[in-house]
Amino acid sequence: MAASGEEPPTKSAAEAFVNAAINASKDLAEAALATPSPDSEETVQVDNLPAPSSQEEEHSTSMVIFFILTVLLLCIFLVHLLIKVNMHTLPESIAVIFLGAVIGLFFKILSLNDVVDFQEAETFNPTMFFLLFLPPIIFEAGYSLHKGNFFQNIGSIMVLAIFGTAISALVIGSGIWVLGLAGVVYPLNAVESFAFGSLISAVDPVATLAIFQALDIDPILYMLVFGESVLNDAVAIVMTTTILMLGQPEYASMTAGELFMFGGKHFIVLFFASALMGAFFGLLSALLLKHIDLSGTPSLEFGFILIFAYLPYGLAEGIHLSGIMSVLFCGITMSHYTHFNLSPVTQITVQQSFRTLAFMAENCVFAYLGLAIFSYHHKIELSLIIWSLILTLVSRAANIFPLSFVLNYFRDHKITRKMQTIMWFSGLRGAIAFALSLFLNFSNEKRHVIITTTLIIVLFSTLILGGCTMPLMKLVGDVNEDTTPAARRRRPKGNKAKKDLNLVKTHDWRAIDSEAFSEMTETDEPSAGGSEVGFVRTNHKSGLIKIDEIYLRPFFTRQFTTEEIRTGKIKMTQLANQWYTSVRRPNDDSSAEEDITLLANENGECTSGAGGGGSVNNSHSGMISLSPMS
Repeated sequence: MAASGEEPPTKSAAEAFVNAAINASKDLAEAALATPSPDSEETVQVDNLPAPSSQEEEHSTSMVIFFILTVLLLCIFLVHLLIKVNMHTLPESIAVIFLGAVIGLFFKILSLNDVVDFQEAETFNPTMFFLLFLPPIIFEAGYSLHKGNFFQNIGSIMVLAIFGTAISALVIGSGIWVLGLAGVVYPLNAVESFAFGSLISAVDPVATLAIFQALDIDPILYMLVFGESVLNDAVAIVMTTTILMLGQPEYASMTAGELFMFGGKHFIVLFFASALMGAFFGLLSALLLKHIDLSGTPSLEFGFILIFAYLPYGLAEGIHLSGIMSVLFCGITMSHYTHFNLSPVTQITVQQSFRTLAFMAENCVFAYLGLAIFSYHHKIELSLIIWSLILTLVSRAANIFPLSFVLNYFRDHKITRKMQTIMWFSGLRGAIAFALSLFLNFSNEKRHVIITTTLIIVLFSTLILGGCTMPLMKLVGDVNEDTTPAARRRRPKGNKAKKDLNLVKTHDWRAIDSEAFSEMTETDEPSAGGSEVGFVRTNHKSGLIKIDEIYLRPFFTRQFTTEEIRTGKIKMTQLANQWYTSVRRPNDDSSAEEDITLLANENGECTSGAGGGGSVNNSHSGMISLSPMS
C-alpha cells in the first residue's frame, strides 16, 4: 500500500507541536488582555485612576482647612476684643500680624519637641493666595470704591500707579544691581534685581488708610493713596511677570533697548486688555440682569453676582492676562451699573457678603505674614536688607514728589507738600510683595535671600512705618489747611480725632452703606476749566460723567416703575418686622411699626409718601431704591 508507506510523526515532534500551540495561545491571550477590544464594555484608562496617596492628601488638606479656619476664628475674637476694650489706636492689621507671629512661635516650639507638626498648614501658599484670598479683597475694593472721588482723580491715580511703580522698580532694581556688582550687597543679576525691585514696589497702606478714616482726612488725599494702592498691586504683578518673562533664554539675543520696548509694549497690552475684560464682564452682567428679572428669587440673583465676580479672574489668568486688574475693573463696573439692577435684599446681601469675604481673606493674609516669621528657613543678608529699605524710601520719594509737581500743573485741587509727605510715608509694603517673592524661579539660595529680605521689609514697613504714621501726621500738622477756602468752610469744625479715634476699620462698617454707590462727591468750588478736582457739584457735570448719566446708565440699568419700588419697600419692611417680631421680649407691648418709626425719627430720617407715577431710574437713588423719584 503506497498510501500507507509514510511513517507517522515521532513522539518528540508531536510534543513540540503541542507546546508551540500552547505558547501561541498564551501570547494571543496576553495580547488580548493587554489591548482590550474597542467593542469591549470595560475600556478603562489606568491614568484616570486616583493616586494611591489621595486619601492621605485628603487628610492633609483637611488639616490645612482646619488650621486656616481656626486662625480666622482667633482673628475674629481679636478684632472684637480691640473694639470692646477700646484699643482704637492699634490698627487691626498690625494686631493680626502679631497674632500670627504668636501662633507660629507656639507651633514652632511644639514641632521642635516632636509634639505636633503643622509645617504644611502654616506655610504661606502663594497659589492659594492668588486664587483664593486676593480676588475677594480686590473685588470688594472695587465694588465699595467711592467712584465720585475716584474718577474725578483717575488721571492722577493712573500716573502715580503706573509711572510711580515703574520709577520705584527702576530705582530699586538698578540700585540693587549696581551695589551687587560693587560687592556692597548680596549679588543679584539684572533680571533678579529688577524682578525684586518690581515686586517690592507693591504697596499696601492698610494701616495708613485706617488712620486717614479715623482723622477725617482730606478725601482727596485718602483717594489718591487708596486708588494708587489698588491699581499699584495689579501694576506690580504685571511688571514682575513681564520682567521674569524677559529673563527667559529666547529673549537673550535682544539688546537692552529692544528688551525695554518689548517689555513696555507687553505691559501696556496686558494692563489695558485685562482692564477691558473686567469692564466687559461687568457690563455684560448689568445687561443680563436688566433684561432677565431675577429679583423674585434672591438666591439666584446672589449666585449670579458671585459667578460674575470671579468669572473674569479665571479667564484672565487662564489666557495669561492679569486677573487682579480684570477683577478690579469688574467690581468697579458692577457697582456702578449691575448693583442698581438688583433687588434691595440682594443689594444688602452682596455688600455684606463681599465685605465679610474680604475681611476674612485680608486677616488670614496678615496672619500668615506673622506665621512666616517662624515657618520658613530664612537666609538673612543684612547689607541687602538695609540697602533695600533705604532704596525703598528713596524710590518712593523719587516718584511721589516729582510726579505730584507735574500733576499740580493740571489740577485745581493741588497736592500740597504736606499731602506729598504723607503719601511718601504711606507707601507700606504688603502681602502681595511677599507672595510674588515666593513665585520667583531662581536658585534655591537666592530664593531664600529674596524671600527673607521681602518679608523683613514688609514687616518693617507695616509695623514700624505704619505705627509711626500718626506721630508723623501730628508733626506735619493739618494737611487740610492748604485746601480751598470753600472746602475748609464745609469741613466740620473741631478735631474729630480727639473725639473718636478709631483705627479698627471693622468698627466703622455699617450694615448699609450707600455712599460708595453714588457718583456724587462732596461740594467744592466748581472748576472753570474742567480740570481734575477732588469734588464736583451735581450741576457741573461734564465729559465722561455727563455721557455716563445721559447714555450709559439708561442703557445698562433698569427703569423701575413706581409700583416696583413700592413693592420693594414693602418687602424690606416685612423682613424688618419679621426679624423684630422674632427677637422681641414677651412683655414688650409696643408694635413693630411704632418702634421703627421712633428709630427713624431718632436717626433724623424722613419717610416720604409713595407719590408720583411713571418710571424712574434707580441708579441715582443710592444703596436701596425704596421711594420713587420725581
